Amino acid sequence: MRTVLFCLVFVSNIVAAEPWATYRGNPARTGNADGVAVPDSPKILWAIKANDQFVASPVPVGDGVYLSRLGAFNQPRLGVYPLASAGEPKAVWTKAVPYLRLASVSSPSQAGNLLVFGDGMHQDAGGTLHGLAADTGLPLWQLPLPGELIHLEGAPTIANGHVYMGGGAAGAFRVDPTSLTLDGKPVAAADLPKLQEAKWKDLLAKYDAEKKKDPSLAIPPSEDELPKPTPKIVWRKGEKKWHVDAPVNVVGDRVLVCTSFLDAEKVGERAIYCLDAATGETVWTKPLRFNPWGGASVLGDTVVVAGSSVGYYYAQLKGAKGELSAFDLKTGEEKWRKDAPAGLASCAALTGDLAICTATDGKVRAFALADGERRWIYDAKTPVFAPPAIAGGVVYVGDLKGAIHAIDLKTGNGKAIVDLGTDPATASPGMVYGGPIVVGGKLVVATCNLEGPFARKPTCVVCLGR
Repeated sequence: MRTVLFCLVFVSNIVAAEPWATYRGNPARTGNADGVAVPDSPKILWAIKANDQFVASPVPVGDGVYLSRLGAFNQPRLGVYPLASAGEPKAVWTKAVPYLRLASVSSPSQAGNLLVFGDGMHQDAGGTLHGLAADTGLPLWQLPLPGELIHLEGAPTIANGHVYMGGGAAGAFRVDPTSLTLDGKPVAAADLPKLQEAKWKDLLAKYDAEKKKDPSLAIPPSEDELPKPTPKIVWRKGEKKWHVDAPVNVVGDRVLVCTSFLDAEKVGERAIYCLDAATGETVWTKPLRFNPWGGASVLGDTVVVAGSSVGYYYAQLKGAKGELSAFDLKTGEEKWRKDAPAGLASCAALTGDLAICTATDGKVRAFALADGERRWIYDAKTPVFAPPAIAGGVVYVGDLKGAIHAIDLKTGNGKAIVDLGTDPATASPGMVYGGPIVVGGKLVVATCNLEGPFARKPTCVVCLGR
């Protein structure tokens, strides 16, 4: 802490086009933002074996990869690990209790040196939006959002210098991370490093004094004690009316928000809203038949939304149904809809003239983006929850047994290239909930075993390449 705190830089000039400033790396949700393909027949370069649950998708941060995990009793821990590693990577920085108080299944977004993610799960009453320095993990600001059925499970988007996020019953909101208040008073983002440095020196001085009095009772200071300014909420829409667990998508001056209906609680709405990014006012809205857990994907002037009758619950797979819908970005006019004999729990990935979606019946389907006609279908023979990644003309999919499939984008022909349950480097079958990502020609995927046939068995994170 002594050595890195003084180097803290808050980047206020955030650009929307920066890789991974949104869920899956871009509005089309391809899970690949640099265009570098994975080599043929990739091998496991390194693996992290754990007893924790990796629910959120990995996210590239600088030269590393961000991993969020849940320990026993949902104890949270997250960190950044070097992507280029000979053997199991060691964390560059980590965060855990006491700074983290709630589990995080939110895939972060990054722009400049700002890394943003949410915390809280369905069982939590409230959640917090976190802003960290991407290079060191040092806290920059926090936005607590208390209340029943409020949790920040989806991914934020950083665009136009602001952060857009959904928060369950909190609806959707826009935050200005450069307009901060501390103890009710405005604080300039540029002054934050000095404030934290002064506070850290004060904490160290008190700790030294306590050690002199009684070393056995002296408690070292933690980053949780540093100042935590609160960013300004520019607008907030759908509070207590919507239930936004899906990642929001920001394209130009439009914000696409997908809201679900909770059958048990009888709250929420099944719909997609297109909001004005500046004001939050509704530009258009369309009802949906099924819950859009994965949110909207956008390519050109087409918005594609996948829906599922079931959530991410293994026990509910039987009889699941779904739908894929396409709308015009400007007007909201429906372009096409396609029924699916299974749940489409994740977002679609859009590339070229295709929309690719995974399903709970184990099928990966490709549809023509123009009219929704099916182009091909691939059978993974195991249910799939996670979204696909697309790079170099190949679709990568992780199923609920830990097999990683590579599918030709044009033909739909493919095969399982790695089975995490049988490969000697891992030998740990597990369910892929967060989609695989492709970064720098490497494929990174993580597993979890919250339920199902491998419940509470070891999990892993793997990096595939050459």
